[in-house]
Amino acid sequence: MTEKDIQKIRDFNRFYTNIIGLVDNHILDSPYSLPEARVLYEMYHHQPCTASEVILSVKMDKGYLSRIIKSFKKSGLIKSKPSKEDGRALLLVLTSKGNSEFDKINSASANQIESLLSRLSAEKIKELIHCMDRLKRILTTTEQ
Repeated sequence: MTEKDIQKIRDFNRFYTNIIGLVDNHILDSPYSLPEARVLYEMYHHQPCTASEVILSVKMDKGYLSRIIKSFKKSGLIKSKPSKEDGRALLLVLTSKGNSEFDKINSASANQIESLLSRLSAEKIKELIHCMDRLKRILTTTEQ
């Protein structure tokens, strides 16, 4: 890989993070950072879950996730209960407030994408999605 290749990839990353507002401290005009919103997303889709399961999904530092969970508990977004299978493990679930906050972020995210792509034709959107799928395949396939 050349220095020019690296610069082009970094340029695209800056372009895309600016488009979807990831440089801001809070995502989608919410009080949450991107990692916090991602934890809410994973918990919503996998509840009840353990902190270890969330770590595997988001590939986040254990200490950082612990601080997010503590903050979410304090804010009333999640609650925990002992696992029936393993008394040492705590199962995490979103409270009604947590579900509501997730719904707000999820809706704002869908609206953001719809707005971003509203000027594109159906053909261009299909092409974009194809390119995104291809990019995911390329980045997850190991060549030898």
